[in-house]
Amino acid sequence: MREGSRNVRAAKNPLGTTVRGGRPVVTLTLIGICVVSWVLQLATGGSWTERWAFWPAIGHAEPWRMLTTTFLHSDNVLHILLNMYALWLMGQFLEPLLGRARFLALYLICALAGSVGVLLLASPTDASWRTAAIGASGAVFGLFGAAVPVLRRAGMQGTQMIGLIVLNFVLGFVIANVAWQAHLGGLVMGLALGFVFAYAPRDRAMLVSWIGCGVAVVLLVVLIQARYASVSHVFYAGGAAPAAAGWVSYTAVVIHTFIHRWGRRVERDRWVTSSGSASRNR
Repeated sequence: MREGSRNVRAAKNPLGTTVRGGRPVVTLTLIGICVVSWVLQLATGGSWTERWAFWPAIGHAEPWRMLTTTFLHSDNVLHILLNMYALWLMGQFLEPLLGRARFLALYLICALAGSVGVLLLASPTDASWRTAAIGASGAVFGLFGAAVPVLRRAGMQGTQMIGLIVLNFVLGFVIANVAWQAHLGGLVMGLALGFVFAYAPRDRAMLVSWIGCGVAVVLLVVLIQARYASVSHVFYAGGAAPAAAGWVSYTAVVIHTFIHRWGRRVERDRWVTSSGSASRNR
């Protein structure tokens, strides 16, 4: 019986993910990180926020802030409660369908896309260039966007999800101090990756998914570099070139990680077969 079980493939869903039970570990971990970070924000009187928040004027020198800012929230408890509640709802749905690795990649790439949205739509000549945008809603909107094609692929209705996206996006224009640019960036990236995940050939779903993630990261890096290069004559005396080497290194590391992870998965499958000051909320 043990020998037979080794040669039986685990069941997979239509998105090419091995069906597993249990808690959404990645979702709970992301929520835990956000909560711990929020407590540190309060305990340090804002210095933790200043250390990790993103605003366009600082992104060329400290690009990691484009990701770390997604784990920060305003002092208003409703900000983190609403974002974490949305993350919990979407995580329970998407993480089992996509698998932990793809779900985490989706979340982080959409978080980065939210910061890129802020960067692209800010102007170096006004306050938006020096205003921090904090919060997880860019990544959460990415999860909203990814859920639409995933629902369609699974044969479920996505009408309510689309209505929820439209409602929340409109609220970004109505409520003051909300970075709707991050919502837009995360949403667009989430829709794109969601289509890649949902409609990749089932027998090559993981390979196509990781290639899609790699392309998305490269595209975001190119957009970041192009944006800073386009404003270098206005804002930076020495241009944005010093940051270019850092971004190239980050991109190389990400691509190497994707390839390495895919190689390990292929080997495993073969074995189984044969055997700032002011801030805006996001």
